[in-house]
Amino acid sequence: MDLKEIQNLIKFVSNSGVAEVKLETGDIKITIRTTLEGNTPEITYVQQAPMAQALPAAAPVAALPQAPSAPVAAAPAAENANYITVKSPMIGTFYRKPSPDKPMFVEVGSSIGKGDVLCVIEAMKLFNEIESEVSGKIVKILVDDMSPVEFDQPLFLVDPS
Repeated sequence: MDLKEIQNLIKFVSNSGVAEVKLETGDIKITIRTTLEGNTPEITYVQQAPMAQALPAAAPVAALPQAPSAPVAAAPAAENANYITVKSPMIGTFYRKPSPDKPMFVEVGSSIGKGDVLCVIEAMKLFNEIESEVSGKIVKILVDDMSPVEFDQPLFLVDPS
């Protein structure tokens, strides 16, 4: 079962009004529960295989897009070979500013240091500051402000030189 199928299942459960759905196929078990208040699904995903790791019960998936967003076009590999990709450590909503009335954390061309806040990702109504693990210069911002992001999705390209 791929990510697209899981997302479609989550959308179906959210819109159907059912309280819980369990799906078992082969070595994969998925449980989706919705709360009565906001009909927000809670997902448990377990893959049972040797050395397989159970994903933690995911946050309520309020950040799922209503319409699938267009995939980010991959830049030529040679162009990105010298850049470090900063990826999302979680599922949530990507914000470039700490609040609507504040300036952006970083822009293309901004110099950053290790530990500098690059963005905020909202998950379960918690705003998580994403800090840089490298020093360098922002070359490209790969996600639009207020867009949903997936775990391990590329967010920024950084030139470490």
